[in-house]
Amino acid sequence: MRKRRGPLIPTIIIAVVLVVGFVLFTQVWTDVLWFQQLGYLGVFITENVSRTLVFLVGALGMGFGVYASIRLAYRSRPVYAPDGGPQDSMSRYQAQLEPVRRVVMAGVPIVFALFAGAAAGSQWQKVVLFFNQVPFGQKDPQFGLDLSFYLFTLPFIGTLVGYLLSIVIIAGIAGLLTHYLYGSIRISDRGLYTSRAAQLHLAVSGGLLLLLIAINFWIDRYGTLQNAGTRWAGAMYTDVNAVIPTQAILAIAAGIVAILFFIAAAIGRWRLPLIGTAMLVITGIFAGGIYPWVIQQFQVTPSEKTLEGPYIQRNISLTREAYGLDNVQVTPYNATTNAAPGALQPDAQTTQNIRLLDPTLVSSTFQQLEQYRPYYQFAPTLNVDRYNVNGTTQDTVIAVRELNLNGLSPDQQSWYNTHVVYTHGYGVVAAYGNTATSDGKPVFLQSGIPTTGALGTESSYQPRIYFGQYSPDYSIVGGPSGSQPREQDKPQGNSGDTLYTYTGNGGPNVGNWFNRLIYSVKFQSTDLLFSDAVNSQSQILYNRDPLQRVQQVAPYLTLDGTAYPAVVDGRVKWIVDGYTTSQYFPYSQQQQLQQVTSDSQTAAGRNGALPPSSVNYIRNSVKATVDAFDGSVTLYAWDDQDPILKTWEKVFPSTVKPISDMSGSLMSHVRYPEDLFKVQRELLTRYHVTDPASFYQNDDVWSVPDDPTSASQNGGKQPPYYLSLQMPGQKTPAFQLTSSFIPQTVQAGKSRDVMYGYLAADSDAGNKPGVKGPDYGKLQLLRLPTDTNVPGPGQVQSRFDSDPSVSTSLNLLRQGASKVQAGNLLTLPVGGGLLYVEPVYVQSTGSTSYPTLQRVLVAFGDKVGFAPTLDEALKSLFGGNAGASAGDAGNNSSAPPQSPPSSSTAATNANSQLNQALQDAKKALSDSQTALQNGNFADYGAAQQRLSDAVTRALAAEASLQAAQGQGSSTAPSTSSPSPSSSPSASPSPSPSG
Repeated sequence: MRKRRGPLIPTIIIAVVLVVGFVLFTQVWTDVLWFQQLGYLGVFITENVSRTLVFLVGALGMGFGVYASIRLAYRSRPVYAPDGGPQDSMSRYQAQLEPVRRVVMAGVPIVFALFAGAAAGSQWQKVVLFFNQVPFGQKDPQFGLDLSFYLFTLPFIGTLVGYLLSIVIIAGIAGLLTHYLYGSIRISDRGLYTSRAAQLHLAVSGGLLLLLIAINFWIDRYGTLQNAGTRWAGAMYTDVNAVIPTQAILAIAAGIVAILFFIAAAIGRWRLPLIGTAMLVITGIFAGGIYPWVIQQFQVTPSEKTLEGPYIQRNISLTREAYGLDNVQVTPYNATTNAAPGALQPDAQTTQNIRLLDPTLVSSTFQQLEQYRPYYQFAPTLNVDRYNVNGTTQDTVIAVRELNLNGLSPDQQSWYNTHVVYTHGYGVVAAYGNTATSDGKPVFLQSGIPTTGALGTESSYQPRIYFGQYSPDYSIVGGPSGSQPREQDKPQGNSGDTLYTYTGNGGPNVGNWFNRLIYSVKFQSTDLLFSDAVNSQSQILYNRDPLQRVQQVAPYLTLDGTAYPAVVDGRVKWIVDGYTTSQYFPYSQQQQLQQVTSDSQTAAGRNGALPPSSVNYIRNSVKATVDAFDGSVTLYAWDDQDPILKTWEKVFPSTVKPISDMSGSLMSHVRYPEDLFKVQRELLTRYHVTDPASFYQNDDVWSVPDDPTSASQNGGKQPPYYLSLQMPGQKTPAFQLTSSFIPQTVQAGKSRDVMYGYLAADSDAGNKPGVKGPDYGKLQLLRLPTDTNVPGPGQVQSRFDSDPSVSTSLNLLRQGASKVQAGNLLTLPVGGGLLYVEPVYVQSTGSTSYPTLQRVLVAFGDKVGFAPTLDEALKSLFGGNAGASAGDAGNNSSAPPQSPPSSSTAATNANSQLNQALQDAKKALSDSQTALQNGNFADYGAAQQRLSDAVTRALAAEASLQAAQGQGSSTAPSTSSPSPSSSPSASPSPSPSG
């Protein structure tokens, strides 16, 4: 008797299926709860319904096609009795297949259906864009079609044709194999035998294939306008005069051959379709390959500049339009290199607000001065913003004090502490960008715990940071009114830390057992399920990074790599820039986003870059905010005329608010997006040229300079900088995003590093509710003459490094194992030329040390200035009279007051004092090393004290000498040209401790 199968295996299978199904359900249901709480459930439903429908259509189409082909081939198999001879060897395979034939005939189509459905589902955005498209109202220059055809219709048709081709090919192959397996197609000594049914099947499949190929040829005509050429994008002369006509011919020819196949299926004669296929192949080789090559080689190449001119003009015009460069204001700028006295007087407002605080260097300074507890932290790169302080718009460096769970000791790293107690950061810290204390520390306009300052107190704005860039993966917050608070809130000095109970609506409720169970599964935590910290009013906060939250509620956006905080209407808001992009804009040059947005900051891991996708159209169409307290996400239609955004608004209605809903406070903190600016400046290295003849010759190509102050081994391009600046032609300073251009780098280290261009994007959106500033987004390009001698950033940095006076001073600052760090090298078009300003920071040794602003380097033309303050540096640079005060930025406690007008005696005395101080420092340093070697720490301490005193006297003498020379001559004291013999140690770049 056959042994009965026990229930264990089926039970295990059912249990596994149920567990896997429940886990999948928890992922979906928690997403539903998250989107519902945030108010964007419609986005989740629309996206997933669209994906599901496209998946089902793709899967059913492929599955039905393959199954029908196999089924028809099987039903039309010949019926005969196998005799075991060689010609019937396939009968053995048939016999082996028969027990599982039905499973195979159903399983093969299902497998292909799943793959096809997954591939189709990934293209859901093309489908919904096609069915909801909004016209551009502008026609292409070749076919006269609306541009929406290329961005919405053509990608959908191309995807659809490719999908149908895959069905026909896979189904045809499956039918062919079935015919062969069951004898409808046989190969014998007498030749190839095909049954009538097999012939009909193959003829129909061939006809459908050729029909789709004909459609593909036809739509490829339009695709030539989207060619991503290495030199110029779009359809060029050969494409227009050879490729497009021949593709039309091939499309017609393929259609005719397809008809011949259908006729062959009806009459059973194959001569005409076979001849037609051969002729189509020959025509494709000659018309599709050889003819365009002949036109290019013998007609275009000898007269390329003339023949390609009109098409290059199309490329220039449409590329500039696609990237928002069509309205760049180009201003000739004959920059002077003469640092004349009083030259900065017309630019007094700009020079008074020059930002000396480098947001990439002062994070550790903020950390040491404003951290208060080890469980707080600041981002490695801070942000530049502007605030109205006492009626004056002031550039600020701003950061939020976020939570840092890694700052807890190991015995504090319990589940209860990391998910219930330590849940949020606290407060905004902001410092004036243009000033520092006497010892080089930032001057804070908002600081402390409890938070105080010009931006408000805890009573005027909500300082708690529950949603940020470094928030925990999830936190359990909230509780019934009057319950005992559990969350650590803020330090209170000697009275201990205060506790807090979350009062916002920031996450789904986990007060019932079902929600606790599904979130326990999601986060794989039994503590969440059984902890008594979870009560009926508890919420779970997760997906807390601002960029992640915006991306989930607006999946169609490409987000800027930086989210920056601002105090807006009594709340801390993260502001995120969102881009609508496309790679299908006709005649527009492709850009690889990650490549063109990478610079020295991204190379050092300080800022994020865009994803590695290629686009040829981009708009900053959305400004988004994320509330740092309750995580609410708000999308605003910043460019409400963008057709792509309008299309997505039809797909996801009521998710994007009009710009009129933006408050005046929010408008005042909107800025021009940094990554968009990087994309635009990269294109302007070539597309500042609008004449097709010059563009063809490629004789005026620029490049973005490398960052000369970068400490990263990978280097990278100089990042753009935010600062308040009055550009030529402007009546008042505005918040600008700026960058420089130098000649194209032909060979590494061989570029002529002089300034060719200076680009600024107006970032001042004003403070009127729902109304953009009239100049916001205006791109102004200062174009210098090509025979200019204005030094570029790299050349200026080289002069800083090699100047003897600067080298001596920096070496002094390095005494005692201190580290000198160069801040951002700012470029400003003031005084009729270009002024360079670089703050110099000094950081002592030790785990608690931090950079402090100690000196300021300036350059104008060939002259270099170096002083404890910006004001002194500018005066030394402009012969004792810069014409505008730069305030007290960068004052150092060791620097004496401004010297009176100099004389030769004063200069001689200062020089003598400097030499004596240097000798004393050298002697003290030698004594220190001797005492350390001998283990005499008492003598070592005394020598270190003498060294410190000598350095202080040397710095004071140096300042007196510069002031004396600056007032006694119109030439700055530090004007040495770069010298090949200069010591590398003179560089203000970060150096190892000595």
